[in-house]
Amino acid sequence: MLTTATVSSAVDSPACLLVLHGLGDSMHGWDWLPDALRLPWLNYLFVNAPDDYYGGYSWYDLPGNSGPGIERSRKALIELINAQVAAGTPSRQIGILGFSQGCLMTVDVGFRYPAVLGPLVGISGYVWNPSELLKEAPPIAREQRLLFTHGRKDTVVPCGPVRAQVEELRRGGLSIEWHEFDKAHTVAGEVEISLIRGFIEKGFRTPAAGHH
Repeated sequence: MLTTATVSSAVDSPACLLVLHGLGDSMHGWDWLPDALRLPWLNYLFVNAPDDYYGGYSWYDLPGNSGPGIERSRKALIELINAQVAAGTPSRQIGILGFSQGCLMTVDVGFRYPAVLGPLVGISGYVWNPSELLKEAPPIAREQRLLFTHGRKDTVVPCGPVRAQVEELRRGGLSIEWHEFDKAHTVAGEVEISLIRGFIEKGFRTPAAGHH
């Protein structure tokens, strides 16, 4: 069972964004996100990864054999989404945003989930075994939409190999919008936040009118 915390929308709305942190961080590392995105109709579900890691948490082992942890975290996140759906939130109203390890989990879960989700946003991460993902992705995965952002100055997760992974997924029929920034392993301020905000608004098909 994953530890979560909810930040409710200012107006009544079903739209919910799962937020998945990076290695060694926790859900509290992303407390700033609702104020930055300024989307009053959006609910947030912040999630702690399952493994302790030097005062924070991790989604899988790094370095070492990442596979078993990724598969365990995938199962836990799919169960978390299933629980949201069972509680009455349509899958299309559930988006995922993840950074670094959380980005990998966003891609891994988002394209494997058996129903169409809301917008998927992956920041400064990479893809676990793209060829296996393409084999295991259900046909509905072609309807998912992912925004993938990365930094040309990222020395933690270098951009070039990830660009190649994303191209492989696109060739396999997945819909990924790729944006590179002149940034390190971080979020590139308002220029990147505004891109993410627009993608989330469009992904939830929420009209801007009445939400200011």
